Amino acid sequence: MKEPKIAVLLGGVSEEREVSLGSGKAAAAALAKAFEVDVFDVQSYSELPDGLNPETHVVFSTLHGSFGEDGQAQRLMDAAGVFYAGCDAESSSLTFDKVATKERMKEAGVPVTEEIVFSEGELPEVETVLASLGESVVIKPVAQGSSVGLMFAAGKEQIAAALRKCGVGRWLIEPKVEGTEVTVGILHGKALGVVEIRPKSGRFDYSSKYTKGLTEYIAPAEISKDLTERIRNLATIAFEACGCRDYARIDCMIDGAGNPYFLEINTLPGLKETSLLPMSAGLFGYDFDDLLQKLVEPAIIRYKARQTSH
Repeated sequence: MKEPKIAVLLGGVSEEREVSLGSGKAAAAALAKAFEVDVFDVQSYSELPDGLNPETHVVFSTLHGSFGEDGQAQRLMDAAGVFYAGCDAESSSLTFDKVATKERMKEAGVPVTEEIVFSEGELPEVETVLASLGESVVIKPVAQGSSVGLMFAAGKEQIAAALRKCGVGRWLIEPKVEGTEVTVGILHGKALGVVEIRPKSGRFDYSSKYTKGLTEYIAPAEISKDLTERIRNLATIAFEACGCRDYARIDCMIDGAGNPYFLEINTLPGLKETSLLPMSAGLFGYDFDDLLQKLVEPAIIRYKARQTSH
């Protein structure tokens, strides 16, 4: 049976376009060592790129943000009969919504923080925020990635000022968990290594995430073996509870007492060699090229199953 070509989708039209271009180029170079690769720079919110062929291509998407991780592109690929790596349309749509994700995780027994959800024009009272969540909070869009729109605020004046900056769409406020930030990759439904994130500013915002030298990464995380295993186990439960498939990366905060609080699931995480999912996978012996082949493998199996059934 003929091997499919791998169609790497990169770019996109969200605020995370530049991040996607970096991921896509790195992924395409790694996949080209084992497969024939075609690269598609996506520049539409509403249609798949010309030349994408369900008979010959399996898609590996590195589109971040809207029309990447929110289920829209996945629904179009399903309708076109295109097989693709990663989460399906339903789980992509669910996990792009941080509130819905936390609800699903909480139902499955995965610990999450309290929250207040609001839309522009319906800002919560600052006193309500302080009474419910405490003095130090995190404010972020319900549906964005790469820390776009993320704000930290402490005290009445800062919280009021941050709320005034909230633009169109739904937002959530959570208590800022003081402690250790970690992330764990999931590959084929199994948790990989736990990586610790130490931003020098104390805040893992867009600048800390994408400016070289502003964040230190510790792999493996400097936490106890028992806590490591607990986080890996809870991450696997979260992955299953949200209906995810193939792979993802899950972020978590650990408070000073050692209690983990899960934040969100990244269904199409960054994929440069220095990104967090490759770092997590490296703790289980995968180099970058190995990892990329493993990430696309289930989609190739699904593609071949259709070929044999015809």
